[in-house]
Amino acid sequence: MAFIIDLSRLSAAYGPRLLAEAGHRLIRVEPAAGDDVRRAGPFLKHQVDAEHGAYHQFLNAGKESITLNPQSTEGVEVLRALTCKADCVIVTQPFAFDANWFVNANPGIAVVEVDDVANEICAYARSGLLSLTGHPHLAPVLLGGHAVLSVIGAYVAVAAASALMSAQISGRGQHVVVSSKQCMESLTEQALLAYHTTGEVPQRRGYRGAITAVSGAFPCADGYWMISVPNDAKGWGRLMEWVNDPVLLADASLSEPGGRQAKRDFILDRLTEWSQRHKKEKLVVEAQDRHIPASPVATVLELARDPQLMARGFLRAMDHPEFGSVLFPVGAIACVDGVTLAPAPRLGQHTGAILAELGYSDSETQALRESGAL
Repeated sequence: MAFIIDLSRLSAAYGPRLLAEAGHRLIRVEPAAGDDVRRAGPFLKHQVDAEHGAYHQFLNAGKESITLNPQSTEGVEVLRALTCKADCVIVTQPFAFDANWFVNANPGIAVVEVDDVANEICAYARSGLLSLTGHPHLAPVLLGGHAVLSVIGAYVAVAAASALMSAQISGRGQHVVVSSKQCMESLTEQALLAYHTTGEVPQRRGYRGAITAVSGAFPCADGYWMISVPNDAKGWGRLMEWVNDPVLLADASLSEPGGRQAKRDFILDRLTEWSQRHKKEKLVVEAQDRHIPASPVATVLELARDPQLMARGFLRAMDHPEFGSVLFPVGAIACVDGVTLAPAPRLGQHTGAILAELGYSDSETQALRESGAL
């Protein structure tokens, strides 16, 4: 497995986390005071410090931590020694050094440079995605969770894996730049395609889908559920047999896809009235029995208690020396066999061991500490 230096900031930190899950060795280089990942709340036990951040515990699990000051001469030499040993470095720019510095230190290294995103919600707005989320004629609505950071991190992990493979095959170092801005803008590709082919600007549709005539999230007696009816005669027939709405059944124009598309809002209004009388689990089961794609709109609480996610290993208990058993999502590649992540490291926990591995004696390490290089 690869030896990877992690110099990412919060906007890209999910990428190295995924690489740790894949079994690679991640060395996280941090300033003496800790980095921005450690400062992101919420905080476990309500202790606001560098060790109790929930995102630190999740994003840095499975990594080793070394503190280092790249502004000092001695710190630069330690980073150079690390770079000479590494297969890959992931660095969020701006940083003290650009890709050329790492390549000069190690011509065979794969360098993944990430252009930082200054503000998560502003990046979401700039990408064009915000214009597509929310209800028509109302203000745009932010997507819940940290979608921006997850998307950027996934692209970073793919870029690093690709660069590592290319370097291994070619025997030459690789330099890849990941644009945080373009990571988000890539998610608007279908909307851009629709505009360039039809000339129509995609609009917000609220809880209603845009691909098939009968699709969207509908209110029900205990929350919301999602349905997407196949856009053919069989799909429509199965829906009508189930719903048995006399008004919809009486409209002959709805037997054709074009007719359903023209009257989609009318159809969806009728289905909303019908849906509100039933509970979502019943609706989803009955839809699936009729081979109509459907799903509950799961809440975070429901996900946290989902037995399927537990069985798949996506939600996994991690034993922590201070917090006990903590249930954390493992991530997008939880299926990798034989990889068990250690708890997130204490700040600088592995500094001495890593320096010893690089050939530094105990006295030399102590001198580096006293000089402010670590």
